[in-house]
Amino acid sequence: MILADPAATEALGARLSALARPGDVVTLAGPLGAGKTSIARGLLAALGLAGEAPSPSFAIVQPYAPPEVRFPVLHVDLYRIDDAGELDELGLDEAEGDSLLLIEWPERAPGYWPNALQLTLAMAEDGGRRLTAGVPPGWRERWQQI
Repeated sequence: MILADPAATEALGARLSALARPGDVVTLAGPLGAGKTSIARGLLAALGLAGEAPSPSFAIVQPYAPPEVRFPVLHVDLYRIDDAGELDELGLDEAEGDSLLLIEWPERAPGYWPNALQLTLAMAEDGGRRLTAGVPPGWRERWQQI
């Protein structure tokens, strides 16, 4: 899929918001500046978040809960995680059942979310982004609506 500009990247996040539900995991991979946070911001805005969602780079986990969004979401940035063992301290396992997890930099924890919708962004020569998706069984029917 080609995302022509930042608005198209956020619009993809908004479309995902209509399909995602608590218990889902969406991973967002790609180089710095590829649009991972833009997808998350579009999704969170469509779920009702007023204002722009901050990047969770320094907090690592940015939680959102009703009434600020329709259902609980954890926006996670693993960029500063050096060892996948550090994930145990974040409490993501406990939250996974009742929250949507949006995970940026999932390559810092390889194999940790095998059933995630895996979105990877790459820079295109024209300044847009190329999106590829690893679609697990639980997302196949929903992904067709994108």
